[in-house]
This record gives sequence, C-alpha cells and structure tokens, in this order.
Amino acid sequence: MIRRSTLVVDGPLAIRMQRLKAAREGSTGREIITLPLLAARLAGGFVAPIATDILYPAIQAALAAGGFRDLGRVSSLPGMPRAVLQSLIAIWRADIDLSSLPHVGRFADLCLLETRIRERLPASRMLPRDLRDAALARANFSSSLLGPVTLDGIVEIDAVWRPLLNEIARFTELSWNIPGPTEEQAWFKGFLHRLPVTPQATFSAETSADPKSEVVEALRWVRRLLSSGKANAEDIGIAATSTTDWDDHFLAHANSAGLPLHFSHGIPALSTPDGQACAALADVLTTGLSQERIWRLIRRLPPRPFAGTLPKDWFAGISRGAGLRTLEQWREALIAARSHRADDMAAEDALLPILELLARGPEAGHEAGRLLLSGASLAMWNEALRSAPPHSVSLSLQAMRVRDGRDPANSVVWCPASHLAASPRPFTRLLGLTSRSWPRLENDDPLIPHHLLDRQMLHGLTTADRDRRHFEVICSGTREHLIVSRPQRNAKGSILSPSALYPANELVHKRDRIPEHAFSEADRLLARPRDAGALEHVRQSQSCWRAWQRDETLTRHDGSVAADHPAILAALARTQSTTSLQRLLRDPLGYVWRYALGWRSIRLEGEPLQLDPIAFGELVHELIAGAIIRLEPRLGFARANADEIEAAIAAASSKVLASWPLQRSVPPAILWQHTVKEAARRTAKGLACDDSTRADTRSWSEVPFGQEMRTGGEWPWDETVKVPIEQAGLVFGGRIDRLDIRASGDGAQITDYKSIKPPPKSQRIALGQGRELQRVLYAMAVRILLPEIRTIVTRLIYLADEPARFELKGDELDAAVAEANTYLVAAVQILRSGRIAPRSEQDAVYDDMRLALPADRESYLRRKATDFRAASQKLGKLWYSSK
Repeated sequence: MIRRSTLVVDGPLAIRMQRLKAAREGSTGREIITLPLLAARLAGGFVAPIATDILYPAIQAALAAGGFRDLGRVSSLPGMPRAVLQSLIAIWRADIDLSSLPHVGRFADLCLLETRIRERLPASRMLPRDLRDAALARANFSSSLLGPVTLDGIVEIDAVWRPLLNEIARFTELSWNIPGPTEEQAWFKGFLHRLPVTPQATFSAETSADPKSEVVEALRWVRRLLSSGKANAEDIGIAATSTTDWDDHFLAHANSAGLPLHFSHGIPALSTPDGQACAALADVLTTGLSQERIWRLIRRLPPRPFAGTLPKDWFAGISRGAGLRTLEQWREALIAARSHRADDMAAEDALLPILELLARGPEAGHEAGRLLLSGASLAMWNEALRSAPPHSVSLSLQAMRVRDGRDPANSVVWCPASHLAASPRPFTRLLGLTSRSWPRLENDDPLIPHHLLDRQMLHGLTTADRDRRHFEVICSGTREHLIVSRPQRNAKGSILSPSALYPANELVHKRDRIPEHAFSEADRLLARPRDAGALEHVRQSQSCWRAWQRDETLTRHDGSVAADHPAILAALARTQSTTSLQRLLRDPLGYVWRYALGWRSIRLEGEPLQLDPIAFGELVHELIAGAIIRLEPRLGFARANADEIEAAIAAASSKVLASWPLQRSVPPAILWQHTVKEAARRTAKGLACDDSTRADTRSWSEVPFGQEMRTGGEWPWDETVKVPIEQAGLVFGGRIDRLDIRASGDGAQITDYKSIKPPPKSQRIALGQGRELQRVLYAMAVRILLPEIRTIVTRLIYLADEPARFELKGDELDAAVAEANTYLVAAVQILRSGRIAPRSEQDAVYDDMRLALPADRESYLRRKATDFRAASQKLGKLWYSSK
C-alpha cells in the first residue's frame, strides 16, 4: 500500500531537486508542491492558483473600464498592468482585506480593481485569499488528501497561508524543517524541526575587477571543481540577490566554455531564436515598415505558417539599399521587380497582405502573431501582449524569461539567492557582496508607498532582512566550500564598497592573472601565451603588432609588398573610374585595399535623419541631370528661360521623391521632402549662375564614356571608347556631370558640380591636392574623344550658399593636365615598386577603412613618418600643394 505524504517547498529549484530526490528514493506516494498548490489540492475540483496568463488580461480589462479616483491619470500607461499586479500580489501575500481599508483614494481604486479582476476570472481560478478560504473550508480532508505534510527549506511563510497551515495541523501531522538560524515562529501550530547544523564549511572571500571578471572567476572555480573530481555539477551553486548584472556574462561565457550551467530563474527570452522572432515582429509593429526590419523578421520567422509560403526569390530585383518605409513603396518595388522573379505574382500575393497587416501598427499585434508565429514563439508573443499594451510589447519582451532546457539534477545552478536558500548545495559561490546588493535597499511599492501603508505591514520582512536571512541559510547549508565574491567597480566604472556581510580578509584577483584552471579554450590561451603563440593567426597578429611598433621601418604589415605584385598589376589593368584614379593619387594604399584586395567599408546607414554629403551630392547631380535631359534637345537648355528651367527642376524633383526611396535609404518623409527641396534650390542657383550661353549650344548631362555596353542614348561620342593615359599605362571611363558643345564643334565647356561650400575666392584650384582631379580627367577625355574641339573650359561650381565658379582653360588647363599625368605616373610607379605606405594626412574622407590601421593611428603615423614620407615622396608635392 502506497503511503501518501506531501512535501511543501519554495521555488523552482527546490521543486525539481526534491522531485529528483523522491525519484531516487522510490517515494511514489510523496507529492512535492508549493503552498498555492497545496491550497488548490485541498480546495478540490479543477481549482488552480491564478497565473499571469489569466491575471494580466483581467488587469488590463479592469484598467480599461476606468472610473478611478486616484489612478485615472496613469491607468493607460504601458507599465500600469505590471505595477498593479506587483501591488496586488503584495497585498494578497500580506493577507490584507482591501475592503477593510479606508475606502478613499488609492485604496478605493485597488479595491475596485480587485473586484473587477475577481469577476473576470474563470471558475477554476481563484485569487490567493479566495483560494485560501476555499481550502480552509475543506481542511478536514487534509489527512486523506495530503497525508503527513512537511514544509522543507522554506525561509518565510506569507501571512495569507498561515491560517491554512494552522488549520491543517488540526487534522494531520504538520512539520516545518526550518533551515538555518531563523527566528522563532510563534504563530506556527505544527512541529518545528531545526535542521542539524552542518560542520563549518571552508570559507573564503575573493575580489574581482567588475561583474564580468566575477563571472570569469566563478567559471574557473567551477572548472576546477569538475576537473579535479571534488564535485559533480549538481553539487555546485552560484547565486546573487539579483542576477541582472551577471546574466548576460554567464550566458555568453558558459556557452563558449561548454559548461552545464542551469539558470533556475530562466534565461532572457530575447536570447533565444523564438524570442528574436518576437522582437523582430515587435520592431516592425512599433517603429513601422522598412526593408531592413522586414528582412530581419522574415529571417527569424518559424518555417510555418507564413515563411514557408513566401517564394525564395521574393527579394529579386529590389535594391537592398532601399528604405521602403511605406506600404505604397513596397507595392511599387514589388511591381517593378516582377520581371526578376520566376513567378511574378507569387511574392506579391504572399507578402502584400502581411505588409498591409503590419502597417496597421501595434493594434494588429494579436492578428500578426497568429499569422506569422507558431509554437514557442507564438506562446511567448501572447504572453508579452498579456503583460503590456500592444504599443509597449518590446518592453514586455525584454523583461520576459524562459526555461533554458537544462535539468538542475546534472547542472551547475546559477540563480537568485532565494532559490539557493530553498535548496542549498555543498559548493556555493555568492556574487556581488557590495553594500548595494547584500543586503539590497528597500524600495517602495509602485502604487502603495510607505506613507499610505506601512511597509512592514505590506511586506512583513524588509528586503534587507530577507537578504540577510538568505545569506545565513545558504551559509549554514553549504557543507563543503563557500566563496563570497565582490566586484571593485560596477560595469560603468564606479567604485563599489564591500557589504557588511563581507569578511575583512580577501584574495584579490587581477584581470591578467594566470588561473590554475581555465574555464574555456580562449581563457586557456590567454593564460598560456606559449600555447597561443603556436597558433598561426596569433603569430600573425603578434608579428603585425611588433611591426607597427617598430620605429621608422616600412614593413609588409604597413603596406610593403613584392614589386609588380600580380594583384596590383590586375587592379591597374582594369578600366579605372575617375573615383579610383582620385584614390590612387590621394591614397595609394587605400587604392590597393579597395581595388586590388576588394575590401569594402561597411556603411551603417540604418534610417538616416539626413543624407551624408556624398549622397546629397548625388541627389543634386541627379536633379541637374534630370532638368537638362528634360530640356534637351527639344527645347534646349541654352534657349530655356528661368520658368522653363524651374519647371524642369520641379519635374526632376518629383521623380526623385518617388524613385529614391525605392533604391536607397532616405530620411523620414517630411525630412526627405525638405532635403529634396534644398537640393532643388541649390540646383536652381547652380543652373542660373551660368553666363549667357549661345542659343546654338547643345547640353548633355551625365555623359558616359569608357562603358562596357552601349546605353542606347544620344551622346556626342561612342560611349564604349575608353580613354587612355599612355604615360601611366592606364585607361579610364566615367560620366561627365555636364557637357556643353557649340554647334560649330570648336568649343566645349565641362562642368563639375559640388554641393558643398566653396573655398575662399582668393584660392586657386587646379588639382586641389588630388581632390579635384575629375574635371581635369574629363578635359583629357573630351580632347581624345572629340579631337576637333580646339577650346575647352572646365569648371567647378560650388552650390552651397551663393554659387561659386572656378575655371581652368588655356595654358592653365594644359598645365593641370600635364601635372595630373605626372602624378598618375608617379602613383603607378609607387604601386609597382611595392613600397606602399599609409597616408600621413588626417583626412576623414579617405579613412573609411580606418579599422585596417592601428587604433592609435596618429602615434603610429608619427612613429614611422620618415619612412612613410620617403615611400610616398613622388606624391608629396601634390599632397601639400596649395592648389
């Protein structure tokens, strides 16, 4: 015959460990439950304790009903459901009858909320006080339903359950195994059993630099215990009063170390794939559509129900740089890309209904979750929506925790101190023993501050007393080894003072110490430089570091390569652009990185509030091109009046307003309209600043040359012809911003527009230290492609503020062309020689790959300045010239 008994414990760790113990002992009649489950067992039927999946919707409905005296102004705030739940739980645990309190102000509102919540509960769910009363009515069945009842490892019993326990003691054997040196419990009518005092465990104290270092030392300690055989994983516990400061570090380091670490309080939901799917959905709903957000969402969605129906080529033909922040932009982009997809309509049929739903915003949260999520991600999403309004679901997801899938029976446990106090382990490590954490400071209840209701009445034990009691229980329950640890500083660098519970004698661990047992492979290599030095990538990095520190010596880690290196010869043999030639002159090493090695810097645009200078310049150029193309050749730019030019700019602006968001990321709608207006203003000023042009002059914009394929446009030359720079052995192509040619064919004017502010009028600009090479290259191209032209004028027009013009013509232009050829030959010789050095000038425009250089760039360049200047001597005159 099975003898029934009931063991009452506290916390998830104690439940799972006691169930393991019962299984090992073969105690099939032993039921292991918590106090709320004990009351539900006595109440009978299908009654169960109330849980958050029922409470949160009931609280939200109760708040939405309104009619409050004191809480009406804050009842709709995002954190209100959580605050109400926290306050009501404190009231229920303290066994306070809200109807007995003064029926005014805050208490009247809380009483009204409790009444509304009770009315909305299903019959099988009860509030704690109601559940306790229902159990009290059936306490006479305790002997047959529960058998002997034992309270084990419970530090403190809430007031709401005390009458029930005393009533149970009348009908069956009730005992309480009190852990540690706790206070007398005069209210308890059962049998009090003081647990025997365990022999004094080995006690030590350690100090680390910060919370991250504490985690590293804790995992080293775990590895030492496991590898030495002194302890099994289930014998080791690590705890803190509040785990927030250490959770992320434990999660990252334990995974990399492969240690069996169990989070008894759960891991952050957002650290799981299902949580990331929910976060991606919340991001789209709360911040709006964008291509980046939709990509992130689709990558993280479960295979069903939605992601499996989306064609694999749904994104074909859509520019990855496009912002796509409105439903209409998505619709236009998908329509324009139909020809790029195998099934031109499948992507639209699958994606557009979902985009329409997501565009509705947070209010579509429930429906979007049902359509896009499934399984664990859907359950997590629904839980987040229950605990917060739809527009603050992101905050709810951040606070949510889920099980980590590990069993504490074969794992090291990391948990709050309250969990470990209910189920101590032989080897224990307590973290964060600072004056702020052990014990913690008392905080007021969010809705019932101390001046409304005495804090002692609401919470019984203060937070500080509870933390001290947990510390005493853990100390008395640790049989083998107890380590207390504290950080010297917090994560922000502030100095922390030790806790009053922290001993005077401590062992200080430095960050760079060599541990007896490394917790991971990376930690082992950090502690054993000889082993790390045997790895090829470590040897290479050490060699690079030493080369960077060597004074006035150009090494292969600085840029030196073999003469006539095949990769450099291949880069020089390609058809150059005006941009690549400009980089060749300004930054030879940068040219090698980009065009020989193929490196590209990452542009983290996201959602810009304004266009960067380069993009704004492209916008102005596109408006200029659009206006000129609209006027040529039917009307002719030279013959157009101011109104016709203004109309052409307006038409180009309208086209750009709609087309750019489908091609690249642009600012939000209002800022984007303002940006285009500003670009149109500069365009109008730039086109109006020309001198009177002869009526027989023909104008072109964005004139191509040196292209791989014909464009089909009407151009003044064959656009596939490449322009040679014979002395340097280079060929190049590009697009001229604007080209004006007289009908007689004997004169041409080249215009290069700049959207930035002009230099002083007194400054003469020829090559501009290599920055203004483009207009000189354009002049070289026109001379070769149109040899009949005798007179060429090349202009720089700055459009910011009042437009300013800088011209080159005649002998001055000839000198600039000859100078450009000389410097291009010198740059090619430097690259072919293999002695290539970083530039010493501090120039942000050409430092977009700064990560390839040492972090302390200025000191590095200063240290090697002599050798670097010698390597780039042939270009030094260009870089430091005044024009």
